Amino acid sequence: MFGKLKDKLKSWTKKLSKETEEKEETIAEPEKEEVVKEGVIEEKPIEKEEPQKQDAESLVKEIKKEPESPPKKEGSLFRSITSKISKVKITEKDFEIYSEELEMLLLENNVALEVAEKIIQELKEKIIGKELLKKEIESEIQDAFKEIIREILIEPFDLREKIKEKKDKPYVVLFCGINGTGKTTSVAKIATQLKESGISCVLAAADTFRAASIEQLKKHGEKIGVKVVAQNYGADPAAVGFDAISYAKKNKIDCVLIDTAGRMHTAKNLVQEIEKISRVCKPDTKIFVGEALTGNDAIEQARTFNFSVGIDGIILTKSDIDEKGGTSLSVGYVTKKPILYWGTGQEYDKIEVFDKEKFIERLGL
Repeated sequence: MFGKLKDKLKSWTKKLSKETEEKEETIAEPEKEEVVKEGVIEEKPIEKEEPQKQDAESLVKEIKKEPESPPKKEGSLFRSITSKISKVKITEKDFEIYSEELEMLLLENNVALEVAEKIIQELKEKIIGKELLKKEIESEIQDAFKEIIREILIEPFDLREKIKEKKDKPYVVLFCGINGTGKTTSVAKIATQLKESGISCVLAAADTFRAASIEQLKKHGEKIGVKVVAQNYGADPAAVGFDAISYAKKNKIDCVLIDTAGRMHTAKNLVQEIEKISRVCKPDTKIFVGEALTGNDAIEQARTFNFSVGIDGIILTKSDIDEKGGTSLSVGYVTKKPILYWGTGQEYDKIEVFDKEKFIERLGL
């Protein structure tokens, strides 16, 4: 996972740290020679004293006395120590040389432009002019990257805890997104996870347009043992959601998961329809389902749905085969909403609660 971005970030970090170290050594060498010269103890001629007569006893003592050790050349010792602990600074000029390269590799790996610019600006503020030990330049840059990513990614909330905390059941979750992102399968995965956590739920087949969509959700329901509320094709999706909520209230079910029709974020009439479903069903949480592999398209889709219905969280599917990783880094930042789950396969258990530290670990930082 994230192989391309991982390798390129490592390469860039090493390149900057190596260039800074080599440049510093070239500049610092003459200074070390001057220090050496200043540090050498000059030997001054010893003024001759008039020989004094010594008795036999004092002469014997003088002969037995151990010879004094020669004075240490402080210059060579100082040079040896400073070569091991000397610090360097990354200058603004050093950073600018590589900042364009960093921006390009981020953009190539599906990082949104505004996020790439934020990373570069914050990295610049964190490392330029800071004194770093030579051997720690690379790790310092990596630590700065980690800190920036932690700040960019929104901390996810626990959906299960939110459902348990709500006293006036049912808790309603609305799923939205475009066609083909794995939205219906994600609904079934969440239902499975809730059921395993002791939370009862019902599924609403509010996708009344796509052929076989109702049958698909019913099949999932049968496999995981969860009730599906549905009407005929062409029915009002908002009415289907309302029916599912009424069923849940009557049967004391904890949660309603509403699966809606996939719609392009550029189709205004279809986006307005999901606004209607949201007004009628009054969901407690609205989740956008996008595909990690679509990169900047997923970012724009999430932005549009957030503007239209005000999403609360995000699920990114196919994250297990995402070699770039930039979508995960960007989609939450541009919407200011958390990634809640990563889809990592077709099976019902192939869904992970999003974890910032795991994300950073997979980036190899």
